[in-house]
This record gives sequence, C-alpha cells and structure tokens, in this order.
Amino acid sequence: MTKSPNPQLDETTISSEQIFKGKVISLQVDTVELPNGTQGKREIIRHPGAVAVLAVREGKLLLVNQYRQAMGRCELEIPAGKLEVGEDPMEAAQRELKEETGYDCSKIRLLHSFYTSPGFADEIIHLYLAEDLIEGASSPDEDEFVEVHEADLAEVKKYVADGWIADAKTLLAVYMWELAMNTGQFGHA
Repeated sequence: MTKSPNPQLDETTISSEQIFKGKVISLQVDTVELPNGTQGKREIIRHPGAVAVLAVREGKLLLVNQYRQAMGRCELEIPAGKLEVGEDPMEAAQRELKEETGYDCSKIRLLHSFYTSPGFADEIIHLYLAEDLIEGASSPDEDEFVEVHEADLAEVKKYVADGWIADAKTLLAVYMWELAMNTGQFGHA
C-alpha cells in the first residue's frame, strides 16, 4: 500500500462493529476521528477480492452472459470470480477463465488492480490479460449458469451503448483492449 499523498486528510478508526457476516461479504460500521477532530461513522463492506480476465481469441473478446440477481437481468461480462482465502490471484484468474469459458492460456499477466467502490467497500479486482488461448471444456460452479459469447470490438461497443455491458470491470477491460488495438500494446501494472 502506498502512503497517503496528504496525511492531513487521513481518518483514524476509533472502533469497529461487525453488523453482518455472509459467505461473500461482511458489513461493519466504523467510528472514525475525522481530520477536524470530530467523529463520523463509516459503513464498510469487506470482500476478499476478485479476479477478472481479458481474453481475446481471433480478434474477439470472450464474454460470459450470466443472470445477475442484484441487477435483475442478464449481463455480458468478462470471465471473473471471487478470490478464495489465501488464493494467488493469477491462479484464480486462470481457474475462472477455464471454469467459465473452457479456455486455458499459456500466457497470463496482470494489467491492473483496482477498487470497485472505495467509498464503502474494500473489494479489489485484479485484471489479467490471458494470451495464447487453448480451447477446452468449461466447468462452471454448480450454482453458476453462464453462456459463452464472443464479440469483436464493434459489437462490444454496441453492447456497451445498449447497456448489455454495464459493469465496471468489463468496461475497463473493453477500453484497455480498444487502447491496445490503437497503440499496438497493452499497458502494464
């Protein structure tokens, strides 16, 4: 973790109370001392983190179509999944790619790690680029029903415009892919 660019804005935790603990997330309420010396409350969702995979095969982005209960509809997304406790993110990315799409890869590298909603959650997603894809059979989790979809950049941009792709990790991956297509290279973490 990097140092705060302005420590005068830092908040100090006075107390923390866990309100809920579930299978995927927990919720806590922290009492903090604010920079001006007064106190405030912060509701924080704790999440173990996740991985997401940008995988392009023959000029087409690999996507999964999956129903999302929180949205009340299906969403086209890049392959992704929650990290297990102590799991290496790179291994998790390879696992999720295989489980959801059936593809393995001979090369994988971290593009970027980012927080999804730092105002109230500590979830961090590690976005990987999978290269040299090898086709195989998918094996989604027993409660996971996905449909693999492939689309070129023009199709993907239409899906974004139509709202079929609306999640942050996929939007970030799409724009990184487009930038790489225009510059000839992906950035690095």
